[in-house]
Amino acid sequence: MPETDIQNTDDNQIADTDTMADQEIRQTDPPTDTDTFDRAYVEKLRRENARYRERSTRVDEISQRLHTELVRATGRLADPTDLPFDAEHLNDPEALLSAITELLDRKPHLGRRTPTGDVGQGATGTAGTVDLAGILRGRAG
Repeated sequence: MPETDIQNTDDNQIADTDTMADQEIRQTDPPTDTDTFDRAYVEKLRRENARYRERSTRVDEISQRLHTELVRATGRLADPTDLPFDAEHLNDPEALLSAITELLDRKPHLGRRTPTGDVGQGATGTAGTVDLAGILRGRAG
């Protein structure tokens, strides 16, 4: 396929995906030559693209935080960041729970450990009074 056909195909695909804002930019400041654009037009496009990249980065950060908090809310993992991020988990609670279950099946040491029963710490019942004289008499004789 000749190079001009490839370029025309790419231009058609790009034109199909343009937003209204992109079309307005092209209408207000058309290129003077088919191969080059004036500096102001290129800078305007770069600023717009930079805004989209910043928004995308911010959305990614917020999605990561939401995923971590959803995992924390289940209370099944000691560290909620142990489960890798998956965008599917944000929309489907069953997928999140099944991913946590699968992770705990493979690596049970990542689960939350809560001591139960008497662990030898904390408040205990009274043992009664201590008779030091009785202890000394018992050891002496």
